[in-house]
Amino acid sequence: MTDCVAALKALTPEARMACGGALLVLPRLPFRVGRESRASNRNDTPADRRRKPDSRPNNDLYLIETGSELNVSREHFLISVEGDHFVITDQGSTCGTIVEGELIGHKGSRTRARLEDGDVIIVGTSASKFVFKFTLQKT
Repeated sequence: MTDCVAALKALTPEARMACGGALLVLPRLPFRVGRESRASNRNDTPADRRRKPDSRPNNDLYLIETGSELNVSREHFLISVEGDHFVITDQGSTCGTIVEGELIGHKGSRTRARLEDGDVIIVGTSASKFVFKFTLQKT
């Protein structure tokens, strides 16, 4: 694992927009993901452009939902390292997180899962527009 860096590959247009491209290398761990929710006009100005210079963000990646049904919680999940493997932890989100077809968080049987190269992550329910593939990139 020490010769790899973790990344999220965007599998949907909405995920691609959030990542600013097809692949987002995780710049630090833990890496936090959540919904942008701090402005009534939230589609126009992402959080990182509105934040005061000395404030610390809640998330490393903000997902912007435009519809009335929300899948993504403000502080949804985080990716971290434990020992020699990567772990995803749902942070008490309302809809949970689906990892390789298994629900973690919400009403799932557990709140954490080990991540393997190629695992698909759906943020929220199966109807969510934010779908990623966890990848390990050789350095």
